[in-house]
Amino acid sequence: MFFLFAALSVQSQFIDLQKENTMGSTYVEMQTTYGNIVILLYDDTPLHRDNFIKLVNEGIYDGLLFHRVIEGFMIQGGDPDSKNAKPGQMLGEGNLGYNIPAEFRPNLFHKRGALAAAREGDDVNPEKESSSSQFYIVQGRVWNDADLERMSKRYGIQFTEEQRRVYHTVGGAPHLDGSYTVYGEVIEGMDVVDKIAAAKRDQFDRPLEDIKIVGTKLIKK
Repeated sequence: MFFLFAALSVQSQFIDLQKENTMGSTYVEMQTTYGNIVILLYDDTPLHRDNFIKLVNEGIYDGLLFHRVIEGFMIQGGDPDSKNAKPGQMLGEGNLGYNIPAEFRPNLFHKRGALAAAREGDDVNPEKESSSSQFYIVQGRVWNDADLERMSKRYGIQFTEEQRRVYHTVGGAPHLDGSYTVYGEVIEGMDVVDKIAAAKRDQFDRPLEDIKIVGTKLIKK
């Protein structure tokens, strides 16, 4: 299954992300049944950027579900098996038949609004290669120094001063850094992400009411 580990606490404080960004020039509008999300794709992760563009142009995401949501953590979509999935069907295993090599970058981390690639676990995927289609968007929460120190010891993550500043203020999911490729960020529509994350869900974290990606398209900003 393509998955990622959730943090325990879901309490959170949020501030708006800055919209000005020079990290890329490719923007995707993701239309959902809860509203629209605009994503900037990073140039520092060209394999993931180009793959996402390819899937958008081919309409692969159109009609798929956000099949796993955890408030205070993230929303996950992109499973091709979720299209026309039956109510209660367990999802998260779908793939397009290939993986993408990891593109870890120290300046790209799991802040609130980060777009990242889901993947299979280390036991079957020691190279931490990404799913061809499954992605997640970080909702996250704010963390204090004690939280980050515990994570650093548990996961062996060395947080930079910039990461610490962002996790103290904007928030995110720092325990995922260095394990999943971050390749973009939400620049508009975090209110939509918050609404999706707050949806009522079943024991598999699938929303009880389907939340669909209606369509995706490249846009100019």
